[in-house]
Amino acid sequence: MFVEARHLNKRFDDYEAAKDISFGVEQGKMAALLGPSGGGKTTILRMIAGLEQQDSGDILIDGKNVNEVPAGERGIGFVFQNYALFRYMNVYDNIAFGLKVQKKSKAEIRARVTELIQLIGLNGLEKRYPNQLSGGQRQRVAFARAIAPGPGLLLLDEPFAAIDAKVRKELRVWLRDMIVQVGITSIFVTHDQEEALEVADDIIILNEGRIEQMGTPTEIYLHPKTPFVAQFAGNSSVVENLSGFRGFEGLPTGRKILIRPEFVEAFKKGNPQMQAFADRAEDGVVTGISFRGNSLEVRLEVHGITLVTNRSLERREIHLGEHMNVFLYRVYCMEEGCTQVVENERLKGVSVE
Repeated sequence: MFVEARHLNKRFDDYEAAKDISFGVEQGKMAALLGPSGGGKTTILRMIAGLEQQDSGDILIDGKNVNEVPAGERGIGFVFQNYALFRYMNVYDNIAFGLKVQKKSKAEIRARVTELIQLIGLNGLEKRYPNQLSGGQRQRVAFARAIAPGPGLLLLDEPFAAIDAKVRKELRVWLRDMIVQVGITSIFVTHDQEEALEVADDIIILNEGRIEQMGTPTEIYLHPKTPFVAQFAGNSSVVENLSGFRGFEGLPTGRKILIRPEFVEAFKKGNPQMQAFADRAEDGVVTGISFRGNSLEVRLEVHGITLVTNRSLERREIHLGEHMNVFLYRVYCMEEGCTQVVENERLKGVSVE
């Protein structure tokens, strides 16, 4: 592992921001610290950076213990949420700042800054000041400034939070490409699960100062190990029981049930494709339809419970109040400490995906 956190603990008065935190990030990989506000994400990032001192535990970078190494000597680049660009410096000078601190020659600085300006796609904007740039352009400059001195590790604290939704999505793809191209080990903080799933190689989910689960985006999404992870990673409905639903008669009562949109399918009444299986469907009423760009998010009331599913725009039009055949073919049954996948016994062998 290029970066390792070993049994980190940090307390602020009565608040435990980090409780026995241990994880590692391989060289050249991007890891996301994901979780709700107050989960300890930024505190952990700041401890790795040397901006916050842990109460106990060790931090290793490239195999070396850096507990006593000052922040400025850890070989780390840092990208802040609010860009933190020097407003009285133009693009060129902002990117060159770290190189000047390293006392590089003018020729070396010029070559490196020119290389990075081309890398971030801001050719011709070298003389502009931060207030003359868009939010996305400012964040690109912040990225270039952070990696200009050649750090071994890049830390990013909610780097897209101050940017509007459309540009944020574009920057995610851009940042992922840049990390791969530059090959720098990176850790970024986010509370946006979609962002983490899209950008990171590995995700570390934090809650109340503890690690809930670590793994790849696919592992986290498909195999949540705790109720918290199952609810946090994905757009889900949580219900108390499934009484009245066919195929779940054997499900224990008294447990929370998590249902994701992809576990639900709805067909118009009389649809010949599913007519043979109509006796295994539930009757659902459309209570909401929301446009989501390439699909519709459909809310259905079934046995007094609201379920959500996604529907392709190419399928037949549906209307509020319409009754539909609803197939619920899988759920997560949650209890303290674990999450179990439960299949609908009556839909086994029925393709409704």
